[in-house]
Amino acid sequence: MFAPTYLDHNATTPLDPRVREAMLPYLDARFGNPSSRHEYGRQARAAVDRAREQVAAAVGAHPTEVVFTSGGSEANNLFIKGAAAQMKPGLIVVGASEHPCVREPARQLERSGWRRETALIDGSGRIRADVFAELMKQSPRLVSVMAANNETGVLQEIDRLAAEARAAGALFHTDAVQALGKMPISFRALAVSAMTISSHKIHGPLGAGALVLDKRVELAPLVAGGGQERGLRSGTENVAAIVGFGAAAELAVAELNEWTSRAARQRDALEASLLSLGAWVFGAGAARLPNTAFFAFDHVDGETLVAKLDRAGFAVASGSACSSADPRPSATLLAMGVEDEVARGAIRVSLGRDTQDEALARFVKTLGETLQGLRTLSAVAV
Repeated sequence: MFAPTYLDHNATTPLDPRVREAMLPYLDARFGNPSSRHEYGRQARAAVDRAREQVAAAVGAHPTEVVFTSGGSEANNLFIKGAAAQMKPGLIVVGASEHPCVREPARQLERSGWRRETALIDGSGRIRADVFAELMKQSPRLVSVMAANNETGVLQEIDRLAAEARAAGALFHTDAVQALGKMPISFRALAVSAMTISSHKIHGPLGAGALVLDKRVELAPLVAGGGQERGLRSGTENVAAIVGFGAAAELAVAELNEWTSRAARQRDALEASLLSLGAWVFGAGAARLPNTAFFAFDHVDGETLVAKLDRAGFAVASGSACSSADPRPSATLLAMGVEDEVARGAIRVSLGRDTQDEALARFVKTLGETLQGLRTLSAVAV
């Protein structure tokens, strides 16, 4: 079976065999409903409680602050819509480089009388301090800024932004889906009102995520029912996925330093090669995740290049997996001031724990050959 070298770990990660092993009993003999009072139910409840402790420990939170969801999109929606439902309509501020699952619920609030403003970013992808300060003078009720961008890998100063928002009287939420497992992150140290994290970005299973929520913050649930997850997310828990999330979170923290050091070395070497091929590397002037390179070449279409690389044996992305059906250029790059034509050529390579130096060397060689072929075709067409 043809299996391209996988270089798209920001989209999703392969399930760690140790995580799979932890999940297996809950896909078989330990099949109980955590709400049941008998032994099968008690086993399931104990497993969920243990996973909640593991996830909380990974992000410096208390277990009672962890609300399990189906993933990052649901957690982001739960905070934005749930918090808004408990307030009078006012101003919501979101970063210009937010994921669609933050941008869209914020846009939906406008139908209920909310006003939405965007915190602009600079050419490196960082929130502009002057713009953010001016927005805080308008007394926003809700603010959401992602910790690490899924495309560029650019990091925001979440502790500083959260402090400014708090001083303005706002609740501050951060989407930390890409940050978990790639950098140290602490809910308590950042002093945010809420934080979103997800399992499948850290070698855990799909279908599990969490909203880490300050218990002083009141939310209206998106899903009403039996009152699971502090009444904020009713429905029988996906025990096997939650167990896998807990195991993956524990492993991510334990192996963080070793992997991120290697990833940073590999990313830097890759980008040096990309620059030698004439690439634009986006966000290179800012602090970034150690595993992410987002780049483009003049007069080369990103989707075409991704397809050719896939056929040549390399799985890369042309941006966010959740936006792959949208033909428009990356909203993040446009907000950074990148020209439309260049933005359309953007390619993302995101490294993982199993990425080998030899695979990256083959990727660079294949990329160079593919670019040469595309440019030859363009010259002939002209």
